[in-house]
Amino acid sequence: MSRTEHGTVPESTAERRARADYTGGVYGSMLAASVIVGAGALGDFPRLELVLLLLLTGVAFWIAHVHAQLFGARLAQHSLDRRVVLHVCRDEWPIVKAAVPPAVAVAVSPLLGLDVPGALWLALAVAVAGQVGWSAAAARSAGASWRLVSATASVNLVLGLLIISFKIFLKH
Repeated sequence: MSRTEHGTVPESTAERRARADYTGGVYGSMLAASVIVGAGALGDFPRLELVLLLLLTGVAFWIAHVHAQLFGARLAQHSLDRRVVLHVCRDEWPIVKAAVPPAVAVAVSPLLGLDVPGALWLALAVAVAGQVGWSAAAARSAGASWRLVSATASVNLVLGLLIISFKIFLKH
């Protein structure tokens, strides 16, 4: 491949997938679970409010991570141009993507006959499942053995169960 004007070789889609960093998805899922626990501790409120809280919190943390990447270590090493900004925005996007499944779970919960507490539990389960899934995807993408994939998924499951225990203890 030819080099760009910045001296780097453009990545193919397969190369981007191979080096994909799923830590934002793990982090975003854990963030969503924490938002659900915190919101649930405050009592009942409209589902739309929780959907928006999940999505907007994900966007706010995405912006914070993009800002930290662009104006932290990257600023010292690279000049800021459109390509760099878009690259960082794309790399941090899994934080927002991880908030979508729990938000969808809350949105569809009335169709499943769930009350608001039931919607919270469903969204929390979806967030924890996402956290485990993102961690397993990260390990597989890095070429980890199935044993290591299982280990990281297990650690993330324990972390998710820890967040669930916070919900239980906050209500009692």
